[in-house]
Amino acid sequence: MANGSTLESSGSLKAFGAALKVFRERALLTQEQLAERINYSHASVASVEQGRRMPTPQFIERVEEALEAFGVLRAMARHVGRERGLAVWFREWAQLEETAVSLCTYECRVVPGLLQTEAYTRAVMLNVPPPPTEEQLAERIAARLARQELLTRRPPVTFSFIVEESVLLRHTGGEEVTRELLGHLLACTELWNVELQIMPQQQPYHAGTDGPMQLLETPERQWLGYSEGQKTGQLISDREAVSVMQMRYAKMRSQALSPADSVELLQRM
Repeated sequence: MANGSTLESSGSLKAFGAALKVFRERALLTQEQLAERINYSHASVASVEQGRRMPTPQFIERVEEALEAFGVLRAMARHVGRERGLAVWFREWAQLEETAVSLCTYECRVVPGLLQTEAYTRAVMLNVPPPPTEEQLAERIAARLARQELLTRRPPVTFSFIVEESVLLRHTGGEEVTRELLGHLLACTELWNVELQIMPQQQPYHAGTDGPMQLLETPERQWLGYSEGQKTGQLISDREAVSVMQMRYAKMRSQALSPADSVELLQRM
């Protein structure tokens, strides 16, 4: 999802974060001490308390136990929806991602949401009118970061990403944001289930000129497609249409730089 403005606003993340803070202070723990106790980073605890990050099931269980929260945090977490902060047209696809076996993504506009840093996400969302409120921005960032848990989900998902070199050369958010993003992309390529290819800026043969696309394989081994434009998104289930998307994606994989050459390019950048 490139960006989203038709969103469902909710304070559920903030409410969970506020409750977490109350229980933490009741236990006379700082954020750093709680982070150490539950084996999470200080940044993760702070982001959840501020309502900026979706708590994972593992995080919820660990803080519930560490803070002796009487089941309150566990109960509240059931009302923290993963659809908060997601564009209406993207929600069905996001739900399918949760159980996918494999995901393929081609992007020519922005770095795919699953590979974005928080700073890059913020820059993208602030660039596209109309400007969001602070609450909307926090919910959108939290929702996007929560989706990134798919990268390390068990059972694992197999990922293939093809990203246009021009997207990285745009330097969205400035030099510092871009430098952090490039480092993050390199770290993602070290995950055994993630394959990242860069489509070079000079490539006279390109099968993806119709625009960005996503493909998804369900546990039942059915393939589905997704295409997104300005304030719209379309789930594609017609077998013939999905087959065409698969052919185009396969062609692009042969036209883009190899994963190894893509890593070298990112390192040079």
